[in-house]
Amino acid sequence: MCQHQPPCPTADSADREAARLTAHHPEQGWSLLCNGVLLFEDTGELLPDGQIIAPHRPLAADRVMKAA
Repeated sequence: MCQHQPPCPTADSADREAARLTAHHPEQGWSLLCNGVLLFEDTGELLPDGQIIAPHRPLAADRVMKAA
């Protein structure tokens, strides 16, 4: 699929989000990466095989609960 040199990470690799953008639609909240991954603004992903990756955005520092 990817024609870049060096090739972009595949959709099943751990660093799949490092692939180049092929389509970017911030007004709709998604981007299509060169490896076929749909990346959503909430950091969720839809892989080419239909697998869903849940959002994995880190918690904001002010939302982290402190131990009493």
